[in-house]
Amino acid sequence: FSILPPENATGNFTKIVQRIPVRIAIDAPPEVRRLLVPGMSVVAVVDTRNAAGEPEEISSRAE
Repeated sequence: FSILPPENATGNFTKIVQRIPVRIAIDAPPEVRRLLVPGMSVVAVVDTRNAAGEPEEISSRAE
């Protein structure tokens, strides 16, 4: 189930393997959260620090 339908238009080069599920926590008052609607764009930042605030080693696999 998805709020937004998949984009299958010509020129859509997003491969399925490039999509990853994410959980977004919004730390804002309700009046600000009401401004968010499905379909908006986002610039995501991934915090890779551990609980002590130290950088975690990240490995990636190229497919």
